[in-house]
Amino acid sequence: MDMKKLMMGVAMMTMSLVANAQSDAITKFFSKYQDNPAFTQVTVSSKMFGLFTNMDVEKPEDKEILEAISKIKGLRVIAKDEARDSRELYKEALSIVPKDYEELMFVRDKDQDMKFMIKESGGKISELLMIAAGNDDFKMLSLFGEIDLKKVSRIGSKMSIDGLEQLHKMEKGEKGEKKENE
Repeated sequence: MDMKKLMMGVAMMTMSLVANAQSDAITKFFSKYQDNPAFTQVTVSSKMFGLFTNMDVEKPEDKEILEAISKIKGLRVIAKDEARDSRELYKEALSIVPKDYEELMFVRDKDQDMKFMIKESGGKISELLMIAAGNDDFKMLSLFGEIDLKKVSRIGSKMSIDGLEQLHKMEKGEKGEKKENE
C-alpha cells in the first residue's frame, strides 16, 4: 500500500469529523487508534466534498462524479504501514462491524485481503466500509452519505484513494453480488 499516494490525494482535505452518520462501533474503532502515532488518519468533511461541486467541468462523466460527490457526507481513513499486527487489526476491525452491514465484495490479491461492506436503508446505501490488510499494512476506510456505487470507484481513482478503485472489479448488476479473486 502506498501511503504517499493516499496522502497526496486526501491529506489536503483533512477537516473536522462528521461522525454522527457512522456506526458507533466503527467510530469507536477509529477513536481507539486515532491518537496512536503508528497510524495515519485522514478525515474529510462534507464541506470539503461540497467544495468539489463548485468546480467547472466540461466532460459529462466528470459532472456525474461531481453530482455523486455532492451527496457524500464524509470520509474517514485509518491506516498503518509496517504493521506486524496487520492481520490482528483486520480481524479486530471485522469483528466490530455491526450485523446490519452487508458484505458487498471480497478481494484477495497476492498477500492483500479486502472486504467491502455496505449499510443500506430504504434501498439507499448510507455507508461503504472497506477493511484491508496485507502482510505488513492495514487500512480501514469509511465513506458515508448517499452513495452511488457505480461512481465510487471513479471517485476513488480521481482522488487517488487506494482500495476504492477495486470496486470496478464488481460484476455489473445488483449491489449484493460478490466477486472473489484468489
